[in-house]
Amino acid sequence: MVTTKSLFAAEGLDERSLEFLANAIEKNNLPGFDYYEFKRAVVSLLQMKLDEATSHKSAFTTAATVGLTKEKLIETANYYKNIVEKEKEQFDKALENQNATKITARKEEVKRLRDQVERHKTEIARLQDEIAGYLTQIDQAEAATKLESDKLEKAKSAFEKTHQAVVLQIDKDIENMHKHL
Repeated sequence: MVTTKSLFAAEGLDERSLEFLANAIEKNNLPGFDYYEFKRAVVSLLQMKLDEATSHKSAFTTAATVGLTKEKLIETANYYKNIVEKEKEQFDKALENQNATKITARKEEVKRLRDQVERHKTEIARLQDEIAGYLTQIDQAEAATKLESDKLEKAKSAFEKTHQAVVLQIDKDIENMHKHL
């Protein structure tokens, strides 16, 4: 049996697209013998191993018996061609919508994310500068603390040495008082 899809099948065609267009042709099939039935007859004859010219002439001779003229055949072929063209227009519109929702929206999302990354990089650089400033303050505070600590330790040591010397001097004086008085 010759299916609508097989009427237009050719090497390398997309099966889903061919199925879709064949269904559109079937749904819009005009009543009576026209291009659609003529095409089916030609394909059937070609399958019987008749050459192309003979298949066309034979199918047309049969169609002429039910009143089909060459002009009517061409007119109905153009009718089906218009059906296929309208399907393409609808497909193009649907494709454009898909492009808008899937591709354009994704591109906008990518741009938004890139912008966010740049804002974060700027914020990171600002924070790194702030951290560097804090580290400098820490180094300065630690150096000042060490300097003050060293001064205090030196003062403590000097005071304790002096204190000890004074206490020793007083002890020696007391000893001399006991000894000499």
